[in-house]
Amino acid sequence: MARPVLLDTCAAIWLMNGDTMSAASRAAIRAAQTDNAGVYVSPISAWEIATLVARNRLHLTLSPEAWFAALLALPGVRLAALPPAVLIASASLPPPAPKDPADRMIAAAARAFGYVVVTRDGELLPYAQAGNLEAIAC
Repeated sequence: MARPVLLDTCAAIWLMNGDTMSAASRAAIRAAQTDNAGVYVSPISAWEIATLVARNRLHLTLSPEAWFAALLALPGVRLAALPPAVLIASASLPPPAPKDPADRMIAAAARAFGYVVVTRDGELLPYAQAGNLEAIAC
């Protein structure tokens, strides 16, 4: 049975753009879609997308709101929960916790809900390698 996956912000961008991703990450996403396990995206990714656009580091053909809505309209893609307990947990993750607050929230959500994180992030992958969550490099 497929595991639910949580896309980090870059993975969400690459998925929407149809960019090249690793075979393992594509297989995990397809399996989560097929088995209805869920491909999740964190609400913090909406903020990161809007911030990247505002700083001219990301150019979209849609507004950030419309782009994020289109992401959530992809088959099997769902909005991940980000309740207060997850936000609180993000402040006290076991070391070596990511320094970036958005990465901390993604890590805390993955730990709380059993998501496999799809990422290429330089902090999340080592955090997974240290045994603190599961991740697939994209």
